[in-house]
Amino acid sequence: MTNPRIAIAHDYITQRGGAERVVLALTRMFPDAVLYTTLYNAETTYPEFRDVTIVTSPLNRIRFLRTHHRAALPLLAWASSRVRVDADVLVASSSGWAHGFRTTGQKLVYCHSPARWLYRRDDYLGADAHRSLIGWILAALTPALSRWDKRAAAGADRYLANSTVIAERIKNAYGFDAEVVFPPFGVSPDGLLEPLPDIEEWVADGYYLVVSRLMPYKNVDQAIEAVRERDHKLLIVGAGPLDAQLQAQAPDNVRIVSNVGDRQLRWAYRHARAVIAPSFEDFGLTPLEAGVFGKPVAALRAGGYLDSVVEGRSGVFFDEARAADIARALNEIEAHDWDADEIIDHAASFGEAHFHAKLDAVIDEMMNERG
Repeated sequence: MTNPRIAIAHDYITQRGGAERVVLALTRMFPDAVLYTTLYNAETTYPEFRDVTIVTSPLNRIRFLRTHHRAALPLLAWASSRVRVDADVLVASSSGWAHGFRTTGQKLVYCHSPARWLYRRDDYLGADAHRSLIGWILAALTPALSRWDKRAAAGADRYLANSTVIAERIKNAYGFDAEVVFPPFGVSPDGLLEPLPDIEEWVADGYYLVVSRLMPYKNVDQAIEAVRERDHKLLIVGAGPLDAQLQAQAPDNVRIVSNVGDRQLRWAYRHARAVIAPSFEDFGLTPLEAGVFGKPVAALRAGGYLDSVVEGRSGVFFDEARAADIARALNEIEAHDWDADEIIDHAASFGEAHFHAKLDAVIDEMMNERG
């Protein structure tokens, strides 16, 4: 059997996050594949995408939407339905849109989560959805978007989930089972390091590290409050709509930096005392990225962290995303004698080679079933 023609899809490529790192892993696995998406902004996502052949939807002609992709939400179902992909297998990395792209061949969906704005609206908005203007808009759009979403999901030939909790969410949303294939960690410890300006003075004593988009459901504000009265420092790497609010909230022992490249991110992980992961994540790569540097993590006992953190071996859990709970978890981190080699070994089991092998096996099965 000849090698199938593979194409890759992703909702929109306008930011830097775990899902985008998974897409980069797919491009390394299929270096000749064309990448299809609704919106692409080279300035706000990972620079490696510049080396990939990318085909966008007509929405990409609107500059404002490339820099404010959330404003495109009412148009994305329409745009996604008009993406046509000529391939034997389309590997669609989806959190709500790419699973609706049309293809001449088979469609394999790698699901980071069924659409949060449909099925977890309060989490997505960070407050009771009905209290905000965008919540009212979403409520008005929900019936039509929900019908579109379920038709798109039913059109897939195979569904994969990135974590156990997402497999359960897929079952609840669509009524079918999805195999769990964990994503690979995205930051290798072997590359070059570049110090972060104004943070080098913190290296001697170390610091706690949060790597996160600055959005309401990420609970970064609670991590800030957890260290407000501590002697230790907190470095936050990320960008998002809460940037100004969190900058105003931050005490002197907290610093927030954005537009950080991989060299600087490696440096940040290398010199951290421990990493804080305070949000409910579908999977959440941060504990594994910390792990490849031998750093323990204090993580919320929920979501994908239940798959990626081994309590007492690679980190500790806290039960609620509240400052007091996070502070207690940091006390546990400081009191424990961590084995860096053991942490690294655990993270290595989530490497890119394992991810590639799993996907290869699934694609082979799909092609054999098709005959």
